Amino acid sequence: MTTYQVPQRMNFAAVAPKVFKAVLDLHAAAVEGIDPVTVELVQIRASQLNHCAYCLDYHTTDARKAGESEDRIHQLPAWRESSLYTVEERAALALTEAVTLLPGGVSDEVYEEAAQHFDEAALAQLIALIFTVNTWNRMNVTTRKTPGTA
Repeated sequence: MTTYQVPQRMNFAAVAPKVFKAVLDLHAAAVEGIDPVTVELVQIRASQLNHCAYCLDYHTTDARKAGESEDRIHQLPAWRESSLYTVEERAALALTEAVTLLPGGVSDEVYEEAAQHFDEAALAQLIALIFTVNTWNRMNVTTRKTPGTA
């Protein structure tokens, strides 16, 4: 099988190390107190929506290390039709999609559903996680960072 090598445009970390470190620090702050499996589900789903191959590779690997099953990883694009996700995870995934896509904003229904399953502090952390993974996705898609590169 012949694979296509997508040429990386730049090594963002090397070119803009202060910005890269700031995003790393933001990510570290955002994940505090969130269940590691939920963190990875959110990061995988946002990365699917943003077509970020690097982040998909990275976060599916981390999800497996956190104990995530292959079935749940594979069914994530169709999480609404799957019975494998908890009500909390479903609320987090709905919020992830709304914040990532911003289809006219985040509806009251989606926000209130998440607020039913996460207290205000946890909800703030979840929102921070979602915008942080979107930052990573945009950085990596723009610079064409590919799986298997540092």
